[in-house]
Amino acid sequence: MQRLAALTPSGQARVPAAWAMYDFANTIFSFAVVSGAIGLWLTEEAQFGERDGNFLLSLGIVVSVGLNAIVSPVLGALSDRGGQRLPFLLAFTVLCVGACAFVADIGATGGLVLFIVANFAYQASLIYYDATLKTVSRFESRGTLSGIGVAVGYLGTIVVGLAIFLLDVPVADRFRLSAVLFALFAIPIFVFVREAGDRVRISLADVASSFGQIFQTIEHARGVPGLGRFLLGRFFYSDAVNTVIVVMSVVTVHAMGMSPKIANVVLLGLTVVAVLASFGWGQLVDRLGPKRTLMTVLWSWAVGLVLGGISIGIGGAAGIGMFLIAGAILGSGLGGVQVADRVFMIRLSPPARLGEFFGLYGLVGKGSQVIGQMLYGLILLWTFDTLGNGAYQLAVLSLLVTMLIGAWLLRPVSDTWTGSGEVDDRAKPPPDRLAPAVSPMEPR
Repeated sequence: MQRLAALTPSGQARVPAAWAMYDFANTIFSFAVVSGAIGLWLTEEAQFGERDGNFLLSLGIVVSVGLNAIVSPVLGALSDRGGQRLPFLLAFTVLCVGACAFVADIGATGGLVLFIVANFAYQASLIYYDATLKTVSRFESRGTLSGIGVAVGYLGTIVVGLAIFLLDVPVADRFRLSAVLFALFAIPIFVFVREAGDRVRISLADVASSFGQIFQTIEHARGVPGLGRFLLGRFFYSDAVNTVIVVMSVVTVHAMGMSPKIANVVLLGLTVVAVLASFGWGQLVDRLGPKRTLMTVLWSWAVGLVLGGISIGIGGAAGIGMFLIAGAILGSGLGGVQVADRVFMIRLSPPARLGEFFGLYGLVGKGSQVIGQMLYGLILLWTFDTLGNGAYQLAVLSLLVTMLIGAWLLRPVSDTWTGSGEVDDRAKPPPDRLAPAVSPMEPR
């Protein structure tokens, strides 16, 4: 507990523990609903069937994430003006939990609409949760605590996955189970984490003016060395990451021929790999920096995507074995992306604009998911009747291209900019002073 307490400015172990527990809570929704139940439920013959269900799954992701992408910079800017982020986090958590609980109760079309609402709220909550990392951590411990959060989040996956397996929870009942567990384990962050400064009342004028924030945010971002290229790279590599998160259960069941119950066990095993790897990635971020760690993760993902695509075409025991190896690589890398990615963003953000820039960060990731998910869905829709399982193979391999583009764009970006106060904690320039301390494109 003393080691955990040393990671946070408060000196209280319960603060980072409560912060990490929110990762535990929201990963339950991500795994059990986004990566699991919604795809399996929509592709049931009683709902929309395999071909149309896959497309409507992609469409639901596109709509929910697309709407969130549009308002992400506004939501981030409002949190900066209000001085605190936890009230926003609470509001969107409640909205996500409430909508998720009733997805399977009002028919296929109504359930799809409720999923769109729940996923919109989940995505919005991440803006505020990621930004609070700076509140609960020290400069020198940021990567470690980020890694702990991701690892604890994957423990949430294991808990809900075991509950589904041991209780043999039907797909339709997984929505309410996930909502209850999300709500329960989200409570600690709102009880124990306290933000510095007074909460400022946000007026209607603040809300109205924030809708023009995106252009100001882009202009502010242009003054930060390397940030534009980092966000562009994130647009491309997030395509693969976010798409795999959504379709993993559907691919495991329909492309690899496993039952939903066995697929749940397989995904649980891969999650254990992700948990263990997340601690390692966090340590690597603190030793090598977020940029070098993220580049390592992306190259490992490229290998995993190639193996995964090939395994779908092989089939049989050999194909399943290769599929499991690919899944282990992707699972490990998924934790690594989350650990390194948000620390990299903090390294490139001036303190006074952290929420604003995390809104832009969210916009980029969500915009990528909109395009990537729609492309994936259209590939299946157009080729499934002709290629069968080959349609899944083509869709998975299409993600490799965007992953490599993202890695190439990141190569010259430096993660050592003192304007964020992260490289040298004693250097705290005024918020509007955006002069670079290093070459904008200094390679590491």
